[in-house]
Amino acid sequence: MKRRTAREKALQALFQIDVSSTEPSLAIDHVLEGEASDEYLNQLVLGVVEQKDAIDPLISKHLEKWTLDRLATVDRNLLRMAAYELKFSRDIPQNVILDEAIEIAKIYGDDQSSKFINGVLSKLKETL
Repeated sequence: MKRRTAREKALQALFQIDVSSTEPSLAIDHVLEGEASDEYLNQLVLGVVEQKDAIDPLISKHLEKWTLDRLATVDRNLLRMAAYELKFSRDIPQNVILDEAIEIAKIYGDDQSSKFINGVLSKLKETL
C-alpha cells in the first residue's frame, strides 16, 4: 500500500475512532475492507491514539480563536495524524508530511480545510 493510501485510510479509521469511540483495531479492519494489513497504516492509527495526549496540546497551541473540539472532525484528525508524523516520524521530511496533509484535506475536507491545515501545521513545524 502506498503511503498516501495508508494516510487516507488512517484518517478514515481515526475519524471512526473519534466519532464513535471504536476500538482502533476494529476501525483499521473496517477501512481495510478485506485488504491486507499495512504496517504504516497501523503505525499511524495506533501512534495517534497512543500519543493523543501529547499531540493535542501541540495543535491547540497553534489554533487561533478555535478549540480542538470545535474543529471539523476531518480537520481535527488530519491535524493529529500530521502532528504525530512531524513529532515522531524521523524518516519522513517535514515538507512531505505537510504536502500530504494538505492534499488529503483537499479531498476529504471542505473548501477552506487545506488552507487551515497548512497554516496550523506550518506553525507547528516551526516549533518542533
